[in-house]
Amino acid sequence: MAMYRKLGRTSDQRKALLRNQVTNLLNNGKIVTTEAKAKEVRKIAEHLITMAVKEKDNFEEVTVKAKVARKDKDGKRVKEVIDGKKVTVYDEIDKTIKKDKPSRLHARREMLKVLYPVKEVPADGAGKKKNTVEVDLVNKLFTEIAPKYENRNGGYTRIVKIGQRKGDGALEVVLELV
Repeated sequence: MAMYRKLGRTSDQRKALLRNQVTNLLNNGKIVTTEAKAKEVRKIAEHLITMAVKEKDNFEEVTVKAKVARKDKDGKRVKEVIDGKKVTVYDEIDKTIKKDKPSRLHARREMLKVLYPVKEVPADGAGKKKNTVEVDLVNKLFTEIAPKYENRNGGYTRIVKIGQRKGDGALEVVLELV
């Protein structure tokens, strides 16, 4: 018996399909798909959520000095003339950042192997490239999803059967985060 479902696809197609569905599940909270696909997606998604729950507090806060360009009231950079050249003026500020410990960094990289980059387009700015926003799904896993499930031992997803598909009669289900 196979360790996974082949879903009638070649390995590269199957991996792409599963990565896409896991990304959509974690981004949107639920997806509608066939039962066989849902069971495979569930395995991957639960593994990612488990990693996020284990590593969610595994970081240290570090204060670093950063150079930031000084800006005027319009939001434009302030420039001074030094030796006949216009030079941007920079201020040094203290900034607190989260520095991942090695195991959390490894978990982050493992998640990035599976998840596709997601771009979100606001409804009012549809059709304009400059209005798209890159969504950091790994950060969403650590900050939003993991705290919800920290007191739960597995079982982060639910499969609800919704009937057969009209075209081919495949059993459709809703796979959602609990």
